[in-house]
Amino acid sequence: MARAKDKETAGAPARTDERENGFVPPARLSVRKAYKMLVGGQFVRSESGRYIQVADPMSLGGTKENVPWASRKDVRDAVVVARGAWEGWAGRTAYNRGQILYRLAEMLEARQGELSRALERGGLDASQAASETAAAIDRVVSYAGWADKYQSLFSSLNPVAGPHFNFTVPESMGVVGVVAPARPALLGLIGAVLPIITAGNTVVVLASEADPRTALVLGEALATSDLPGGVINVLTGRAAELLPHLAKHMEVAALDLHDVTPELARKAEEAAIVNVKRVRARSIDEAAWFDADSATSPRWIERFVEMKTIWHPSGV
Repeated sequence: MARAKDKETAGAPARTDERENGFVPPARLSVRKAYKMLVGGQFVRSESGRYIQVADPMSLGGTKENVPWASRKDVRDAVVVARGAWEGWAGRTAYNRGQILYRLAEMLEARQGELSRALERGGLDASQAASETAAAIDRVVSYAGWADKYQSLFSSLNPVAGPHFNFTVPESMGVVGVVAPARPALLGLIGAVLPIITAGNTVVVLASEADPRTALVLGEALATSDLPGGVINVLTGRAAELLPHLAKHMEVAALDLHDVTPELARKAEEAAIVNVKRVRARSIDEAAWFDADSATSPRWIERFVEMKTIWHPSGV
Protein backbone atom coordinates (compact mmCIF):
# COMPACT_ATOMS: atom_id res chain seq x y z
CA MET A 1 0.00 0.00 0.00
CA ALA A 2 2.86 2.36 0.81
CA ARG A 3 4.52 1.74 -2.57
CA ALA A 4 1.21 2.39 -4.37
CA LYS A 5 0.86 5.74 -2.63
CA ASP A 6 4.45 6.67 -3.54
CA LYS A 7 3.73 5.95 -7.22
CA GLU A 8 0.53 8.03 -7.15
CA THR A 9 2.24 11.08 -5.64
CA ALA A 10 5.52 10.82 -7.52
CA GLY A 11 4.24 12.67 -10.60
CA ALA A 12 2.11 15.24 -8.72
CA PRO A 13 3.43 18.83 -8.54
CA ALA A 14 4.72 19.83 -5.16
CA ARG A 15 2.29 22.01 -3.15
CA THR A 16 3.65 25.21 -1.81
CA ASP A 17 2.19 27.07 1.11
CA GLU A 18 1.08 30.50 -0.06
CA ARG A 19 2.23 31.94 3.24
CA GLU A 20 5.85 30.89 2.44
CA ASN A 21 5.84 33.37 -0.46
CA GLY A 22 4.51 36.17 1.69
CA PHE A 23 0.94 35.87 0.36
CA VAL A 24 -1.88 35.54 2.87
CA PRO A 25 -5.28 34.54 1.41
CA PRO A 26 -7.89 37.15 2.29
CA ALA A 27 -10.64 36.24 4.73
CA ARG A 28 -14.07 35.70 3.18
CA LEU A 29 -16.20 38.83 3.05
CA SER A 30 -19.73 38.43 4.35
CA VAL A 31 -22.69 39.30 2.12
CA ARG A 32 -24.05 42.66 3.20
CA LYS A 33 -27.81 42.97 3.35
CA ALA A 34 -29.46 45.32 0.87
CA TYR A 35 -32.52 46.65 2.68
CA LYS A 36 -35.62 47.30 0.58
CA MET A 37 -39.12 48.54 1.27
CA LEU A 38 -42.22 46.38 0.82
CA VAL A 39 -44.81 47.72 -1.64
CA GLY A 40 -47.44 45.51 -3.19
CA GLY A 41 -45.70 42.36 -2.04
CA GLN A 42 -42.53 43.38 -3.90
CA PHE A 43 -39.22 44.58 -2.50
CA VAL A 44 -38.41 48.01 -3.90
CA ARG A 45 -35.77 50.68 -3.51
CA SER A 46 -36.73 54.29 -3.17
CA GLU A 47 -37.83 55.88 -6.42
CA SER A 48 -35.62 58.85 -5.61
CA GLY A 49 -32.52 56.71 -5.07
CA ARG A 50 -31.98 58.34 -1.65
CA TYR A 51 -30.87 56.44 1.42
CA ILE A 52 -30.67 57.03 5.15
CA GLN A 53 -27.48 55.80 6.80
CA VAL A 54 -28.07 53.85 10.00
CA ALA A 55 -25.25 52.87 12.34
CA ASP A 56 -24.50 49.17 12.78
CA PRO A 57 -23.48 48.71 16.44
CA MET A 58 -22.63 45.04 15.89
CA SER A 59 -19.80 45.77 13.42
CA LEU A 60 -16.35 47.16 14.00
CA GLY A 61 -15.10 50.50 12.74
CA GLY A 62 -18.38 52.43 12.94
CA THR A 63 -19.89 50.86 9.82
CA LYS A 64 -23.17 52.30 8.58
CA GLU A 65 -25.88 50.66 6.50
CA ASN A 66 -28.11 52.16 3.84
CA VAL A 67 -31.87 52.13 4.39
CA PRO A 68 -34.18 53.42 1.61
CA TRP A 69 -35.48 56.95 2.02
CA ALA A 70 -38.99 56.97 0.55
CA SER A 71 -40.20 59.83 -1.60
CA ARG A 72 -43.57 61.36 -2.39
CA LYS A 73 -43.92 59.05 -5.38
CA ASP A 74 -43.22 56.01 -3.21
CA VAL A 75 -46.13 57.09 -1.00
CA ARG A 76 -48.43 57.42 -4.03
CA ASP A 77 -47.36 54.03 -5.39
CA ALA A 78 -47.98 52.38 -2.03
CA VAL A 79 -51.45 53.92 -1.74
CA VAL A 80 -52.35 52.78 -5.26
CA VAL A 81 -51.47 49.14 -4.57
CA ALA A 82 -53.12 49.28 -1.13
CA ARG A 83 -56.32 50.57 -2.72
CA GLY A 84 -56.16 47.84 -5.33
CA ALA A 85 -55.74 45.15 -2.65
CA TRP A 86 -58.52 46.46 -0.39
CA GLU A 87 -61.59 44.99 -2.10
CA GLY A 88 -60.04 41.53 -2.36
CA TRP A 89 -58.89 41.55 1.26
CA ALA A 90 -62.17 42.93 2.61
CA GLY A 91 -64.09 40.46 0.45
CA ARG A 92 -62.50 37.43 2.10
CA THR A 93 -64.40 35.75 4.88
CA ALA A 94 -63.43 36.78 8.38
CA TYR A 95 -62.45 33.19 9.09
CA ASN A 96 -60.05 33.18 6.12
CA ARG A 97 -58.44 36.45 7.24
CA GLY A 98 -57.88 34.84 10.63
CA GLN A 99 -56.20 31.84 8.98
CA ILE A 100 -53.90 34.13 7.01
CA LEU A 101 -52.93 36.08 10.13
CA TYR A 102 -52.18 32.85 11.94
CA ARG A 103 -49.94 31.86 9.03
CA LEU A 104 -48.15 35.17 9.50
CA ALA A 105 -47.52 34.24 13.13
CA GLU A 106 -45.98 30.99 11.90
CA MET A 107 -43.62 32.90 9.62
CA LEU A 108 -42.61 35.25 12.42
CA GLU A 109 -41.96 32.28 14.67
CA ALA A 110 -39.68 30.78 12.02
CA ARG A 111 -37.79 34.09 11.74
CA GLN A 112 -37.72 34.76 15.47
CA GLY A 113 -33.92 34.71 15.66
CA GLU A 114 -33.52 37.07 12.71
CA LEU A 115 -36.04 39.53 14.12
CA SER A 116 -34.33 39.47 17.52
CA ARG A 117 -30.95 40.16 15.92
CA ALA A 118 -32.47 43.07 14.00
CA LEU A 119 -33.74 44.57 17.26
CA GLU A 120 -30.31 44.11 18.84
CA ARG A 121 -28.77 46.02 15.98
CA GLY A 122 -31.37 48.69 16.65
CA GLY A 123 -30.03 49.19 20.17
CA LEU A 124 -31.71 46.59 22.40
CA ASP A 125 -29.90 43.99 24.44
CA ALA A 126 -30.47 40.30 23.75
CA SER A 127 -33.04 39.83 26.51
CA GLN A 128 -35.12 42.86 25.48
CA ALA A 129 -35.01 41.84 21.82
CA ALA A 130 -36.18 38.30 22.57
CA SER A 131 -39.02 39.57 24.78
CA GLU A 132 -40.25 42.03 22.16
CA THR A 133 -40.13 39.45 19.39
CA ALA A 134 -42.11 36.95 21.44
CA ALA A 135 -44.70 39.61 22.34
CA ALA A 136 -45.04 40.59 18.67
CA ILE A 137 -45.73 36.99 17.63
CA ASP A 138 -48.30 36.61 20.41
CA ARG A 139 -49.96 39.84 19.25
CA VAL A 140 -50.46 38.41 15.76
CA VAL A 141 -52.02 35.24 17.20
CA SER A 142 -54.40 37.36 19.29
CA TYR A 143 -55.72 39.30 16.32
CA ALA A 144 -55.95 36.14 14.24
CA GLY A 145 -58.40 34.96 16.88
CA TRP A 146 -60.36 38.23 16.85
CA ALA A 147 -60.78 38.21 13.05
CA ASP A 148 -64.14 36.39 13.09
CA LYS A 149 -65.36 37.44 16.53
CA TYR A 150 -65.31 41.25 16.84
CA GLN A 151 -68.33 41.55 14.50
CA SER A 152 -70.58 39.97 17.09
CA LEU A 153 -69.53 42.55 19.68
CA PHE A 154 -70.12 45.60 17.51
CA SER A 155 -73.20 44.49 15.55
CA SER A 156 -76.70 45.15 16.81
CA LEU A 157 -80.35 44.51 16.07
CA ASN A 158 -82.02 47.89 16.44
CA PRO A 159 -85.63 48.38 17.57
CA VAL A 160 -87.66 50.25 14.95
CA ALA A 161 -91.31 51.13 14.42
CA GLY A 162 -92.87 49.20 11.58
CA PRO A 163 -92.51 45.77 9.97
CA HIS A 164 -88.75 45.89 9.42
CA PHE A 165 -85.54 44.41 10.73
CA ASN A 166 -82.81 46.98 11.33
CA PHE A 167 -79.24 45.73 11.65
CA THR A 168 -76.00 47.62 12.27
CA VAL A 169 -72.80 45.85 11.24
CA PRO A 170 -69.14 46.93 11.02
CA GLU A 171 -67.32 47.07 7.70
CA SER A 172 -63.84 48.13 6.60
CA MET A 173 -62.99 51.70 5.62
CA GLY A 174 -60.31 51.26 2.93
CA VAL A 175 -56.69 52.39 2.97
CA VAL A 176 -55.31 53.53 6.34
CA GLY A 177 -52.04 55.45 6.68
CA VAL A 178 -50.02 54.63 9.79
CA VAL A 179 -47.00 56.28 11.39
CA ALA A 180 -45.51 53.56 13.57
CA PRO A 181 -44.15 54.41 17.03
CA ALA A 182 -40.40 54.88 17.39
CA ARG A 183 -40.24 52.30 20.18
CA PRO A 184 -40.94 49.43 20.41
CA ALA A 185 -39.99 49.23 16.74
CA LEU A 186 -41.34 45.73 16.05
CA LEU A 187 -44.16 45.31 18.56
CA GLY A 188 -45.35 48.89 18.00
CA LEU A 189 -45.58 48.44 14.23
CA ILE A 190 -47.36 45.10 14.50
CA GLY A 191 -49.62 46.33 17.30
CA ALA A 192 -50.67 49.36 15.25
CA VAL A 193 -51.17 47.57 11.93
CA LEU A 194 -52.78 44.26 12.94
CA PRO A 195 -56.11 45.60 14.28
CA ILE A 196 -56.50 47.69 11.13
CA ILE A 197 -56.04 44.83 8.67
CA THR A 198 -58.04 42.44 10.86
CA ALA A 199 -61.09 44.55 10.01
CA GLY A 200 -60.41 44.19 6.27
CA ASN A 201 -58.56 47.47 5.71
CA THR A 202 -55.20 47.78 3.94
CA VAL A 203 -52.27 49.77 5.29
CA VAL A 204 -49.44 52.04 4.22
CA VAL A 205 -47.13 52.28 7.23
CA LEU A 206 -44.19 54.62 7.79
CA ALA A 207 -41.74 52.59 9.87
CA SER A 208 -39.90 53.73 12.98
CA GLU A 209 -37.16 56.24 12.25
CA ALA A 210 -35.27 55.05 15.34
CA ASP A 211 -34.96 51.49 14.00
CA PRO A 212 -36.10 51.20 10.36
CA ARG A 213 -34.13 48.00 9.67
CA THR A 214 -36.35 45.86 11.88
CA ALA A 215 -39.45 46.93 9.95
CA LEU A 216 -37.79 45.90 6.67
CA VAL A 217 -36.81 42.52 8.10
CA LEU A 218 -40.46 42.15 9.15
CA GLY A 219 -41.41 42.96 5.55
CA GLU A 220 -39.56 39.84 4.42
CA ALA A 221 -41.73 37.74 6.73
CA LEU A 222 -44.86 39.48 5.41
CA ALA A 223 -43.88 38.71 1.82
CA THR A 224 -43.38 35.01 2.54
CA SER A 225 -46.67 34.61 4.42
CA ASP A 226 -50.09 34.09 2.82
CA LEU A 227 -50.90 37.79 3.22
CA PRO A 228 -51.90 39.13 -0.22
CA GLY A 229 -49.57 41.69 -1.73
CA GLY A 230 -50.59 45.26 -0.98
CA VAL A 231 -52.40 44.58 2.30
CA ILE A 232 -49.41 45.85 4.31
CA ASN A 233 -46.96 48.24 2.63
CA VAL A 234 -43.86 49.26 4.58
CA LEU A 235 -42.03 52.50 3.80
CA THR A 236 -38.97 53.94 5.51
CA GLY A 237 -38.00 57.58 5.59
CA ARG A 238 -38.86 60.81 7.38
CA ALA A 239 -42.41 61.09 8.70
CA ALA A 240 -42.20 64.88 8.63
CA GLU A 241 -41.64 64.69 4.87
CA LEU A 242 -43.95 61.81 3.92
CA LEU A 243 -46.96 62.22 6.23
CA PRO A 244 -48.31 65.41 4.59
CA HIS A 245 -48.45 63.63 1.22
CA LEU A 246 -50.14 60.61 2.80
CA ALA A 247 -52.65 62.86 4.56
CA LYS A 248 -53.58 64.68 1.34
CA HIS A 249 -54.14 61.55 -0.74
CA MET A 250 -57.80 61.18 -1.65
CA GLU A 251 -57.68 57.37 -1.56
CA VAL A 252 -56.55 57.28 2.08
CA ALA A 253 -59.57 56.89 4.34
CA ALA A 254 -57.97 57.32 7.77
CA LEU A 255 -54.71 58.03 9.59
CA ASP A 256 -53.30 56.46 12.74
CA LEU A 257 -50.42 58.56 14.04
CA HIS A 258 -48.09 57.45 16.83
CA ASP A 259 -45.50 59.64 18.55
CA VAL A 260 -45.68 62.45 16.00
CA THR A 261 -45.11 66.01 17.13
CA PRO A 262 -48.19 68.18 17.82
CA GLU A 263 -47.25 70.43 14.91
CA LEU A 264 -47.02 67.52 12.47
CA ALA A 265 -50.28 66.06 13.76
CA ARG A 266 -52.00 69.42 13.23
CA LYS A 267 -50.70 69.62 9.65
CA ALA A 268 -51.98 66.09 8.98
CA GLU A 269 -55.41 66.93 10.38
CA GLU A 270 -55.62 70.04 8.22
CA ALA A 271 -54.66 68.06 5.11
CA ALA A 272 -57.15 65.33 6.01
CA ILE A 273 -60.06 67.77 5.81
CA VAL A 274 -60.07 67.44 2.01
CA ASN A 275 -61.86 64.07 2.07
CA VAL A 276 -62.89 64.03 5.75
CA LYS A 277 -60.36 61.43 6.85
CA ARG A 278 -60.59 59.95 10.31
CA VAL A 279 -57.41 60.98 12.15
CA ARG A 280 -56.19 59.52 15.43
CA ALA A 281 -53.00 60.87 16.95
CA ARG A 282 -51.76 59.22 20.13
CA SER A 283 -48.62 58.61 22.10
CA ILE A 284 -48.61 55.32 23.98
CA ASP A 285 -46.02 54.58 26.63
CA GLU A 286 -43.53 51.96 25.47
CA ALA A 287 -44.35 49.66 28.37
CA ALA A 288 -48.07 49.82 27.52
CA TRP A 289 -47.45 48.06 24.20
CA PHE A 290 -46.48 44.96 26.19
CA ASP A 291 -49.78 44.93 28.09
CA ALA A 292 -51.56 42.18 26.17
CA ASP A 293 -54.93 42.77 27.84
CA SER A 294 -55.28 46.39 26.76
CA ALA A 295 -53.31 46.21 23.50
CA THR A 296 -55.41 43.36 22.09
CA SER A 297 -58.78 44.84 22.95
CA PRO A 298 -61.32 44.74 20.10
CA ARG A 299 -61.69 48.48 20.65
CA TRP A 300 -58.46 48.80 18.65
CA ILE A 301 -60.31 47.22 15.73
CA GLU A 302 -63.37 49.43 16.24
CA ARG A 303 -61.32 52.58 15.67
CA PHE A 304 -61.04 51.85 11.96
CA VAL A 305 -64.38 50.41 10.90
CA GLU A 306 -67.51 52.07 9.62
CA MET A 307 -70.92 51.06 10.97
CA LYS A 308 -73.43 50.20 8.24
CA THR A 309 -77.17 50.06 8.97
CA ILE A 310 -79.37 47.72 6.95
CA TRP A 311 -83.16 47.77 6.71
CA HIS A 312 -85.01 44.60 5.76
CA PRO A 313 -88.77 43.99 5.61
CA SER A 314 -89.92 41.48 8.17
CA GLY A 315 -93.29 40.63 6.64
CA VAL A 316 -96.77 41.14 8.03
